Amino acid sequence: MIPGVEHHNTHVATAAVVTLGLVVLSVQGRLALGSGEKAVIPAGRLSIKGFFETLTEFIVSLTEMVLGPGHGHKYIPLFASIFTFILVNNLVGLIPGMTPATDNFNTTFAVGIFSFLAYNIIGIKAKGFKYIHDFLGHLPVTIWFIPLLILMFFIELVSHLFRPVSLGLRLAGNMTGDHAVLGVFLEILPSWMVYWLPMVFYVLGLLVCFIQAFVFTLLSMAYVMMAQAHDDH
Repeated sequence: MIPGVEHHNTHVATAAVVTLGLVVLSVQGRLALGSGEKAVIPAGRLSIKGFFETLTEFIVSLTEMVLGPGHGHKYIPLFASIFTFILVNNLVGLIPGMTPATDNFNTTFAVGIFSFLAYNIIGIKAKGFKYIHDFLGHLPVTIWFIPLLILMFFIELVSHLFRPVSLGLRLAGNMTGDHAVLGVFLEILPSWMVYWLPMVFYVLGLLVCFIQAFVFTLLSMAYVMMAQAHDDH
């Protein structure tokens, strides 16, 4: 649906369009928020302000559940950005003629890399040099444990490096499968069924779009929680 975009670049174009749209909506949402007492009055009807209020409340409750009350509020913009970007890109795939950016591993792996860098930076800021101790299995750093410390370091390193890959593969695989199922059924169904039976798959597709954004964001929260958690032993 985007003129001049070749097939192998559709995910890039879709991601760019979605990002631009989210920026515009964010500016409109900030303007709709207002200031003073108006800013704290909940929206009384369906609007951009109401949408962002609902989104923020959902991310706040999820953050408090994972990181604890008051401990993760400063990361809400991070988690809300990840969730919104993935969700909207997923939903775009339900529009006939559009290819979602999130069914391409290049996009999902890039978001996974972003999450990977974010939680490691947060862990380093929270613990400093002691963050390396997380890669050593919290074993005592003595000469007697050197072989085991080296082994634990490489095991933890591989585990951490695989996280963005697993995040990307999970998201891309599920989104590709969801849209493939819809496409196959549209091709094999008789014409009289094409107009109503696909609605069932669209409803399921909406559920998959939300669940995948939710799982990706929840795992990112869990990584942040583990990165800044202090060892009490």
